[in-house]
Amino acid sequence: MKLKQLETLLGDLQQFTTPKVELEQYPTGPHIASRLLYTAENSFDDISNKVVADFGCGCGTLGGAAALLGAEQVIGIDIDPQSLEIASMNAEDLELDIDFVQCDISNLGWRGQIVDTVVMNPPFGTRKKGIDMDFLFVALKVASLAVYSLHKTSTRDYIKRTALRDLNASSAEVLCELRFDVPQLYKFHKKKEVDIAVDLWRFVPKRSRVKDN
Repeated sequence: MKLKQLETLLGDLQQFTTPKVELEQYPTGPHIASRLLYTAENSFDDISNKVVADFGCGCGTLGGAAALLGAEQVIGIDIDPQSLEIASMNAEDLELDIDFVQCDISNLGWRGQIVDTVVMNPPFGTRKKGIDMDFLFVALKVASLAVYSLHKTSTRDYIKRTALRDLNASSAEVLCELRFDVPQLYKFHKKKEVDIAVDLWRFVPKRSRVKDN
């Protein structure tokens, strides 16, 4: 599938009708979502025929993109039941088979590296400090191949240092810098739209130790 075709399909998805500010719910636009998944697949072969988890999946844009690019299985996880309803309808509209789980990422009971790849656009941590790193901490524990994630460019040095030192990453690379369009969704927003510079990261987790027979 070509990048433009992927972006067009994602652009037709339903988004939040009543976003929750406490969860920092902002739609992941089709421009960013298509590039994240297209890069993961075409540069690193981390999507097709792989088990992919979409952490904090919201309306299912990243997970939908993974399924469109041939993932063997996609699991979308979110704490918000209303978001999962929209995500499920989006998957149905695209005739995609995606498993959805309602769960707080920090309470996810998975043990070991049970998925190949995690994709996510975590909360930036403006409402709950450190939640972006909580997402990354869990992602790097359960992924065997790679974690793709979006983080504010202003936090680049901190993200890299913390991922390598504390969060089980063997490598942490910024693939590109993108502009995240934040629409005027909440009452405290003074402007119709704001562009935030974000980094698209690829983290490779350290391999789980496997005992010799």
